[in-house]
Amino acid sequence: MRDLRLKARAKINLTLDVTGKREDGYHLIKTIMQTVSLYDGIYMKRIRKNDIIIKSNLTWLPTDNRNLAYRAAELMKSKFGITEGIFIEIDKRIPVAAGLAGGSADCAAVLVGMNRLFELGLSVKELESLAFLLGSDIPYCVQRGTVLAEGVGEVLTPVECPCPMCYVVLAKLPVSVSTAMVYRELDWQSVEKHPDTKGMILAMAEGDVTKMGQLLGNVLETVTIPMHPKIAQLKEEMLCHGAQGALMSGSGPTVFGLFKDEENAKEAATTIRKKFGLKEVVATQIYHGNSGKRGDEKDGRNKI
Repeated sequence: MRDLRLKARAKINLTLDVTGKREDGYHLIKTIMQTVSLYDGIYMKRIRKNDIIIKSNLTWLPTDNRNLAYRAAELMKSKFGITEGIFIEIDKRIPVAAGLAGGSADCAAVLVGMNRLFELGLSVKELESLAFLLGSDIPYCVQRGTVLAEGVGEVLTPVECPCPMCYVVLAKLPVSVSTAMVYRELDWQSVEKHPDTKGMILAMAEGDVTKMGQLLGNVLETVTIPMHPKIAQLKEEMLCHGAQGALMSGSGPTVFGLFKDEENAKEAATTIRKKFGLKEVVATQIYHGNSGKRGDEKDGRNKI
Protein backbone atom coordinates (compact mmCIF):
# COMPACT_ATOMS: atom_id res chain seq x y z
CA MET A 1 0.00 0.00 0.00
CA ARG A 2 1.42 3.38 -1.05
CA ASP A 3 -1.29 5.77 0.16
CA LEU A 4 -4.57 5.95 2.07
CA ARG A 5 -7.23 8.31 3.35
CA LEU A 6 -8.56 8.42 6.91
CA LYS A 7 -11.14 10.37 8.88
CA ALA A 8 -9.88 11.88 12.14
CA ARG A 9 -13.07 12.44 14.13
CA ALA A 10 -13.82 15.00 16.82
CA LYS A 11 -14.92 14.11 20.36
CA ILE A 12 -17.14 15.64 23.02
CA ASN A 13 -17.09 15.07 26.78
CA LEU A 14 -20.51 14.01 28.06
CA THR A 15 -19.11 14.18 31.58
CA LEU A 16 -15.77 15.46 32.83
CA ASP A 17 -14.80 15.16 36.49
CA VAL A 18 -11.50 15.72 38.29
CA THR A 19 -10.99 13.29 41.16
CA GLY A 20 -7.47 14.06 42.36
CA LYS A 21 -4.00 15.29 41.54
CA ARG A 22 -0.76 13.34 41.23
CA GLU A 23 2.55 14.41 42.75
CA ASP A 24 3.83 15.30 39.28
CA GLY A 25 1.02 17.87 38.92
CA TYR A 26 -1.18 15.92 36.52
CA HIS A 27 -4.86 15.80 37.41
CA LEU A 28 -6.75 12.52 37.70
CA ILE A 29 -9.93 12.57 35.66
CA LYS A 30 -13.08 10.58 35.08
CA THR A 31 -14.75 11.43 31.80
CA ILE A 32 -17.14 9.87 29.32
CA MET A 33 -15.91 10.73 25.84
CA GLN A 34 -17.95 10.33 22.69
CA THR A 35 -16.96 10.47 19.03
CA VAL A 36 -19.01 12.61 16.64
CA SER A 37 -19.16 12.48 12.85
CA LEU A 38 -17.30 15.78 12.31
CA TYR A 39 -13.83 14.92 10.99
CA ASP A 40 -10.55 16.15 9.56
CA GLY A 41 -9.63 14.47 6.29
CA ILE A 42 -6.17 12.85 6.42
CA TYR A 43 -4.32 11.77 3.27
CA MET A 44 -1.05 9.86 3.71
CA LYS A 45 1.43 8.73 1.08
CA ARG A 46 4.79 6.96 1.26
CA ILE A 47 7.61 8.90 -0.41
CA ARG A 48 11.18 7.90 -1.25
CA LYS A 49 12.91 10.82 0.42
CA ASN A 50 13.42 10.13 4.13
CA ASP A 51 11.40 13.11 5.29
CA ILE A 52 8.09 14.06 6.91
CA ILE A 53 6.12 16.55 4.83
CA ILE A 54 2.86 18.02 6.10
CA LYS A 55 0.46 20.14 4.09
CA SER A 56 -2.80 21.67 5.31
CA ASN A 57 -5.68 23.75 4.02
CA LEU A 58 -4.95 26.13 6.94
CA THR A 59 -1.83 28.01 5.89
CA TRP A 60 -1.03 29.04 9.47
CA LEU A 61 -1.10 25.51 10.87
CA PRO A 62 2.41 24.39 11.99
CA THR A 63 3.89 21.74 9.71
CA ASP A 64 6.94 20.86 11.84
CA ASN A 65 7.24 19.01 15.16
CA ARG A 66 4.88 21.51 16.79
CA ASN A 67 2.18 19.56 14.97
CA LEU A 68 1.09 16.35 16.72
CA ALA A 69 0.61 14.61 13.37
CA TYR A 70 4.27 15.30 12.54
CA ARG A 71 5.36 13.96 15.92
CA ALA A 72 3.28 10.81 15.40
CA ALA A 73 5.03 10.10 12.10
CA GLU A 74 8.40 10.93 13.66
CA LEU A 75 7.77 8.51 16.55
CA MET A 76 6.75 5.65 14.25
CA LYS A 77 9.71 6.18 11.91
CA SER A 78 12.14 6.24 14.82
CA LYS A 79 10.69 3.30 16.76
CA PHE A 80 10.33 0.96 13.79
CA GLY A 81 13.35 2.01 11.73
CA ILE A 82 11.32 3.30 8.79
CA THR A 83 13.66 4.88 6.25
CA GLU A 84 11.04 5.91 3.72
CA GLY A 85 9.43 9.30 4.08
CA ILE A 86 5.79 10.21 4.51
CA PHE A 87 3.60 12.93 3.01
CA ILE A 88 0.59 13.94 5.11
CA GLU A 89 -2.17 16.26 3.94
CA ILE A 90 -4.59 17.50 6.60
CA ASP A 91 -7.94 18.93 5.57
CA LYS A 92 -8.91 20.71 8.81
CA ARG A 93 -12.64 20.81 9.46
CA ILE A 94 -12.64 20.39 13.24
CA PRO A 95 -12.24 23.81 14.89
CA VAL A 96 -8.71 24.30 16.23
CA ALA A 97 -8.04 24.66 19.98
CA ALA A 98 -11.71 24.05 20.66
CA GLY A 99 -11.89 21.27 23.24
CA LEU A 100 -12.82 18.78 20.50
CA ALA A 101 -9.45 16.93 20.28
CA GLY A 102 -8.87 17.90 16.64
CA GLY A 103 -5.08 17.81 16.89
CA SER A 104 -5.17 14.62 18.93
CA ALA A 105 -7.49 12.99 16.39
CA ASP A 106 -5.09 13.89 13.57
CA CYS A 107 -2.22 12.43 15.59
CA ALA A 108 -4.14 9.20 16.22
CA ALA A 109 -5.03 8.91 12.54
CA VAL A 110 -1.37 9.21 11.56
CA LEU A 111 -0.40 6.47 14.03
CA VAL A 112 -3.09 4.22 12.54
CA GLY A 113 -2.07 5.20 9.01
CA MET A 114 1.63 4.51 9.56
CA ASN A 115 0.71 1.11 10.99
CA ARG A 116 -1.23 0.27 7.86
CA LEU A 117 1.02 1.85 5.24
CA PHE A 118 4.17 0.16 6.52
CA GLU A 119 2.42 -3.09 7.54
CA LEU A 120 3.67 -2.93 11.13
CA GLY A 121 0.96 -5.24 12.45
CA LEU A 122 0.36 -3.31 15.67
CA SER A 123 -2.80 -3.99 17.68
CA VAL A 124 -5.12 -1.23 18.88
CA LYS A 125 -3.71 -1.61 22.41
CA GLU A 126 -0.16 -1.25 21.10
CA LEU A 127 -1.17 1.86 19.16
CA GLU A 128 -2.78 3.29 22.30
CA SER A 129 0.45 2.77 24.25
CA LEU A 130 2.38 4.69 21.60
CA ALA A 131 -0.32 7.36 21.52
CA PHE A 132 0.06 8.00 25.25
CA LEU A 133 3.68 9.02 24.65
CA LEU A 134 2.34 11.95 22.62
CA GLY A 135 -0.64 13.10 24.70
CA SER A 136 -3.14 11.96 27.31
CA ASP A 137 -6.27 12.06 25.13
CA ILE A 138 -4.65 10.55 22.02
CA PRO A 139 -5.18 6.92 23.14
CA TYR A 140 -8.91 7.63 23.20
CA CYS A 141 -8.71 9.07 19.68
CA VAL A 142 -7.21 5.76 18.57
CA GLN A 143 -10.00 3.77 20.21
CA ARG A 144 -12.99 6.13 19.72
CA GLY A 145 -16.65 5.41 20.40
CA THR A 146 -18.28 5.76 23.84
CA VAL A 147 -15.50 5.36 26.40
CA LEU A 148 -14.96 6.01 30.10
CA ALA A 149 -11.46 7.48 30.49
CA GLU A 150 -9.75 7.55 33.88
CA GLY A 151 -6.31 8.13 35.37
CA VAL A 152 -4.78 10.94 33.34
CA GLY A 153 -6.76 9.74 30.34
CA GLU A 154 -4.86 6.55 29.63
CA VAL A 155 -7.19 4.06 31.38
CA LEU A 156 -9.91 3.43 28.80
CA THR A 157 -13.03 1.32 29.33
CA PRO A 158 -15.54 1.05 26.47
CA VAL A 159 -19.07 1.70 27.73
CA GLU A 160 -21.09 -1.50 27.31
CA CYS A 161 -24.21 0.29 26.07
CA PRO A 162 -22.91 3.15 23.91
CA CYS A 163 -24.46 6.57 23.49
CA PRO A 164 -27.78 6.38 21.63
CA MET A 165 -27.88 8.02 18.24
CA CYS A 166 -28.76 11.70 18.40
CA TYR A 167 -27.76 14.98 16.79
CA VAL A 168 -25.11 17.35 18.05
CA VAL A 169 -24.66 21.08 17.46
CA LEU A 170 -21.16 22.41 18.08
CA ALA A 171 -20.55 26.14 18.50
CA LYS A 172 -17.08 27.55 19.09
CA LEU A 173 -16.44 31.05 20.37
CA PRO A 174 -13.56 32.90 18.62
CA VAL A 175 -11.37 32.83 21.73
CA SER A 176 -8.33 30.81 22.76
CA VAL A 177 -8.36 28.68 25.90
CA SER A 178 -5.23 27.05 27.33
CA THR A 179 -6.03 23.58 28.67
CA ALA A 180 -2.94 23.67 30.90
CA MET A 181 -4.02 27.00 32.36
CA VAL A 182 -7.58 25.80 33.03
CA TYR A 183 -6.32 22.77 34.95
CA ARG A 184 -3.81 24.94 36.79
CA GLU A 185 -6.56 27.32 37.90
CA LEU A 186 -9.01 24.57 38.84
CA ASP A 187 -9.57 24.22 42.59
CA TRP A 188 -10.79 20.65 42.24
CA GLN A 189 -11.21 20.09 45.97
CA SER A 190 -13.69 22.97 46.19
CA VAL A 191 -15.92 21.86 43.31
CA GLU A 192 -19.40 21.46 44.77
CA LYS A 193 -21.20 19.71 41.93
CA HIS A 194 -19.59 16.70 40.28
CA PRO A 195 -20.96 14.89 37.22
CA ASP A 196 -22.98 11.73 37.83
CA THR A 197 -20.89 9.38 35.70
CA LYS A 198 -22.78 6.23 36.71
CA GLY A 199 -26.09 7.96 36.05
CA MET A 200 -24.93 8.96 32.56
CA ILE A 201 -23.91 5.38 31.77
CA LEU A 202 -27.34 4.18 32.95
CA ALA A 203 -29.14 6.82 30.87
CA MET A 204 -27.23 5.68 27.78
CA ALA A 205 -28.15 2.06 28.52
CA GLU A 206 -31.79 3.15 28.64
CA GLY A 207 -31.39 5.08 25.38
CA ASP A 208 -32.77 8.15 27.16
CA VAL A 209 -31.36 11.26 25.45
CA THR A 210 -33.49 13.55 27.61
CA LYS A 211 -32.01 12.12 30.80
CA MET A 212 -28.53 12.30 29.26
CA GLY A 213 -29.07 15.99 28.63
CA GLN A 214 -29.94 16.52 32.27
CA LEU A 215 -26.82 14.67 33.41
CA LEU A 216 -24.26 16.49 31.25
CA GLY A 217 -21.53 17.89 33.50
CA ASN A 218 -18.02 19.35 33.28
CA VAL A 219 -16.13 20.67 36.31
CA LEU A 220 -13.81 22.70 34.06
CA GLU A 221 -16.70 25.06 33.38
CA THR A 222 -16.02 26.52 36.85
CA VAL A 223 -12.78 27.97 35.43
CA THR A 224 -13.55 28.67 31.78
CA ILE A 225 -17.03 30.21 32.03
CA PRO A 226 -15.95 33.05 34.38
CA MET A 227 -13.26 33.91 31.82
CA HIS A 228 -15.64 33.65 28.85
CA PRO A 229 -19.27 34.24 30.02
CA LYS A 230 -20.59 33.80 26.48
CA ILE A 231 -20.11 30.06 26.98
CA ALA A 232 -23.00 30.13 29.46
CA GLN A 233 -25.03 32.22 27.00
CA LEU A 234 -24.40 29.67 24.26
CA LYS A 235 -25.54 26.87 26.56
CA GLU A 236 -28.76 28.73 27.33
CA GLU A 237 -29.35 29.43 23.64
CA MET A 238 -28.97 25.73 22.82
CA LEU A 239 -31.61 24.89 25.43
CA CYS A 240 -33.95 27.59 24.13
CA HIS A 241 -33.78 26.01 20.68
CA GLY A 242 -34.66 22.49 21.71
CA ALA A 243 -31.45 20.92 23.00
CA GLN A 244 -32.01 18.18 25.58
CA GLY A 245 -28.90 19.49 27.32
CA ALA A 246 -25.85 21.64 26.60
CA LEU A 247 -22.28 21.60 27.90
CA MET A 248 -18.80 22.94 27.31
CA SER A 249 -16.56 20.25 25.77
CA GLY A 250 -13.17 19.66 27.37
CA SER A 251 -11.55 22.88 28.56
CA GLY A 252 -13.56 24.86 26.01
CA PRO A 253 -14.45 27.13 24.43
CA THR A 254 -16.79 24.98 22.29
CA VAL A 255 -20.33 24.36 23.54
CA PHE A 256 -22.35 21.40 22.30
CA GLY A 257 -26.04 20.60 22.51
CA LEU A 258 -27.75 17.22 22.19
CA PHE A 259 -30.84 17.13 19.96
CA LYS A 260 -33.34 14.38 19.21
CA ASP A 261 -34.45 15.82 15.86
CA GLU A 262 -32.22 16.45 12.84
CA GLU A 263 -34.18 19.43 11.52
CA ASN A 264 -34.27 20.98 14.98
CA ALA A 265 -30.48 20.66 15.18
CA LYS A 266 -30.04 22.32 11.77
CA GLU A 267 -32.34 25.19 12.69
CA ALA A 268 -30.58 25.71 16.04
CA ALA A 269 -27.18 25.80 14.34
CA THR A 270 -28.36 28.41 11.82
CA THR A 271 -29.92 30.61 14.51
CA ILE A 272 -26.91 30.44 16.83
CA ARG A 273 -24.50 31.18 13.99
CA LYS A 274 -26.41 34.35 13.09
CA LYS A 275 -27.26 35.54 16.60
CA PHE A 276 -23.72 35.22 17.98
CA GLY A 277 -21.93 36.05 14.72
CA LEU A 278 -19.96 32.81 14.86
CA LYS A 279 -18.12 31.24 11.94
CA GLU A 280 -17.59 27.83 13.51
CA VAL A 281 -20.99 26.28 14.16
CA VAL A 282 -21.57 22.72 12.94
CA ALA A 283 -24.54 20.38 13.04
CA THR A 284 -23.35 16.78 13.19
CA GLN A 285 -24.31 13.55 14.95
CA ILE A 286 -23.06 10.82 17.28
CA TYR A 287 -20.62 8.41 15.64
CA HIS A 288 -19.91 4.82 16.62
CA GLY A 289 -16.79 3.11 15.31
CA ASN A 290 -13.30 1.93 16.13
CA SER A 291 -10.39 4.03 14.84
CA GLY A 292 -7.90 1.22 15.32
CA LYS A 293 -9.78 -0.90 12.78
CA ARG A 294 -10.39 2.12 10.55
CA GLY A 295 -13.30 0.65 8.67
CA ASP A 296 -14.90 4.06 8.18
CA GLU A 297 -12.72 5.63 5.49
CA LYS A 298 -15.66 5.89 3.09
CA ASP A 299 -18.46 6.83 5.45
CA GLY A 300 -19.39 9.54 7.92
CA ARG A 301 -20.51 13.11 7.41
CA ASN A 302 -19.23 16.46 8.50
CA LYS A 303 -22.62 18.12 8.48
CA ILE A 304 -26.20 16.98 8.53
